[in-house]
Amino acid sequence: MELELEQTRLNGYEAVVDTGLFPEETMEMIVPDACPDILRILDTEGWVELTGREAQEGRLEVTGTVRAAVLYLPDGEEGVRRLEAAIPFTCGTEHPRLNSRCVLTVLPRMEAAETRALNPRKVLIRASLALDIQAWLPQEESVCSGVAGGDGTVEQLCEPCRTYGAVWVGEKPFHFADEIALPGSRPAAAELLKHRLTFSCSESKVIGNKLIFKGEADLRILYRSMDGDLCQAEFQLPFSQILEASEAGEECDCTLEVIPTSVQCSLEAGEGRMLQISMEILAQAVLREERSFQLLTDLYSTAWALEAEPALCRLEHRVDRGERTQMVREVLECGTLADLVTDAYASVGRVAQGREGSRLNLEAEVVVTVLFREEGGGLTSVTRRLQVPCAVDAPEGAVCRCRCRCPEEVFASPTAGGVEVRFPVEFCYLICTREERAGVAAARLDTDTPRSQDGQPSIVLRLVGKGERLWDIAKHYGTTAGEIRQANQLEEGTLPAGQLLLIPRKRA
Repeated sequence: MELELEQTRLNGYEAVVDTGLFPEETMEMIVPDACPDILRILDTEGWVELTGREAQEGRLEVTGTVRAAVLYLPDGEEGVRRLEAAIPFTCGTEHPRLNSRCVLTVLPRMEAAETRALNPRKVLIRASLALDIQAWLPQEESVCSGVAGGDGTVEQLCEPCRTYGAVWVGEKPFHFADEIALPGSRPAAAELLKHRLTFSCSESKVIGNKLIFKGEADLRILYRSMDGDLCQAEFQLPFSQILEASEAGEECDCTLEVIPTSVQCSLEAGEGRMLQISMEILAQAVLREERSFQLLTDLYSTAWALEAEPALCRLEHRVDRGERTQMVREVLECGTLADLVTDAYASVGRVAQGREGSRLNLEAEVVVTVLFREEGGGLTSVTRRLQVPCAVDAPEGAVCRCRCRCPEEVFASPTAGGVEVRFPVEFCYLICTREERAGVAAARLDTDTPRSQDGQPSIVLRLVGKGERLWDIAKHYGTTAGEIRQANQLEEGTLPAGQLLLIPRKRA
């Protein structure tokens, strides 16, 4: 007869794809008639806006637009001018386990952007993107945790297990709009040249079945004043939202990413002191927790033949989860004397991993750009690629997921021979190990076939081998661990190696 086995549900999500895509897009662009000819390109800064994510059978696809602000010096005119560019992109990857049930989380960022003037009325823009992509497949999994029925002859071995993993993946789009005024200490704006957004979440927690989070968007703008000078201003825009997260406990670990999918920032007509900001924002959350359960790992009958169907239970264990900040301080040599820094920013590209024993070496590529005024009064810029290392402890075989960002603006100041930059790079990492445990998927008790005991004595003397379990001895002789303990006056959990055991057995 088929034995009825108790089931423990371990529903969650499995990351069937966890990868980075690094597309490069180029576009030729004609300078609009309303803009003057290009004398020299100063700077190109871009940002990514997602427009679509889709998983199908065996493939996923991500679409979006690179928005770029190109600053240049005009030929025959004073002041900095601005070009706007929109470059569409499509990228994807393949995996046999991808299907339409997968939930995609995408974290896009710009690696670098540059513009080359082909002639005074035509430019070539090149944009390098980085997209961290995870495809989460819902898992409806059950493990056997014990025998629910039987005839009283079935012995079972259940072992405690723990596993760590994603129990909920979700998202919420929301809208933010505000009217903001330039501080009184800043001059009025004649033209908005570019903006930069950095999102941070100061708090996220699960209460009941809701994920509550709050944070702020740091908005920095570069604009041309009425006098033609380049000026900066900074604004903090707070936000808070609630997501439904019914599958997660209140002690779970939350990974939350907030990204803009569309941004409109414009200068109101008039005195040049009011800005309109409108954003479509996407919050993406992954909630992980550790769950404990009993796993049925073995069983047998003391009276009848029993067949068990084996199963592998895959477990994951969290080793470490945290953040480490590496401070970068470098002098960017630029071959000219810098007088005043007008803008500075950094973008994180690819993150490499290398191992030295139990130490995992992470290295992020960071592109730093500084726009500054020379001592002679002219504007120019310098861009450098820097390698930022970070070491964490991780056992052999551990898997590390790491994301990097620059949480604060770059501080830049003129120095001898160039410009000195200082800024932090934050490494957020999750290190896990994986193992497989043997369990039981199903079992059948054959009550027509007695367990064979022919030619075996009713009492056996047996020496305990090193590392031997009482369960294995009892199973071999068709008795129970309790009967062996009782016959030898053993306490629960004790079985010294080399001890001589009396093993009582009943004849069939």
